[in-house]
Amino acid sequence: MPISPTLAKGILAIVPEVFKDKRGKWSSKRTVSGVLAGACVMQIEANGLDINTLLLALISILPLCFSVFEKK
Repeated sequence: MPISPTLAKGILAIVPEVFKDKRGKWSSKRTVSGVLAGACVMQIEANGLDINTLLLALISILPLCFSVFEKK
């Protein structure tokens, strides 16, 4: 099932905002975590859930979990 052009434009407009921090700069922590999480989702979709995809998911969310404790 192909994605409609309107939906694709909406997604392309939202995705860059997700990877920016509060000051509007690109956050490498969020970008790398987002790419790893996307890879994890594609891996689960293709091969199902196994220990490797669980580890990849853990690695992808760890930086986001620790970012809660950083000083502002």
